[in-house]
Amino acid sequence: MHMLFIYYVTNHTISACVPHSSIIKPPFLLSISNKLLLSLFITSLTLFYHFNHKINQEMALGRGSAVVLSLSLCFFLLHSHMAHAATYTVGGSNRWTFNTVGWPKGKRFRAGDTLVFKYSPAVHNVVAVNRAGYDGCSTPKGSKVYRSGNDQIRLAKGQNFFICNFAGHCESGMKISVNAV
Repeated sequence: MHMLFIYYVTNHTISACVPHSSIIKPPFLLSISNKLLLSLFITSLTLFYHFNHKINQEMALGRGSAVVLSLSLCFFLLHSHMAHAATYTVGGSNRWTFNTVGWPKGKRFRAGDTLVFKYSPAVHNVVAVNRAGYDGCSTPKGSKVYRSGNDQIRLAKGQNFFICNFAGHCESGMKISVNAV
């Protein structure tokens, strides 16, 4: 989960540090990088400290430590809760092919991670199915079929099931079940 650091200065105190899900996020912040966020945080902290220090040097020193501590705590919470989505190539160097059923074992997937299915579209495809489709190697009505040969699929929270529905492929282990937490 990405968080956006927000603080309001009122009477030289910090009023809020909230996750982005509880505020409306402006479009220009949608692509903000972690390095930029860190840079903005440090710049804001420095400017706030110097502004407060100039207004009243004695009071700024006392409050400055509290401000630095509060901002550091908010930043720590912000950084510790950031989830960095990972990208996995299904099957690794073998790509999406037969006997990939065991490929997810030992990997930890999170909601929002991306699976990349690389294959020859002339001989394979990827179908996102439900458990019944996975267990029975069938394509339930309404299943999403991918045919590009370089499909990127974002994982939803919970079980995600994928098969190749070319005749005999799923039965030959060309299917995976991924649990995203």
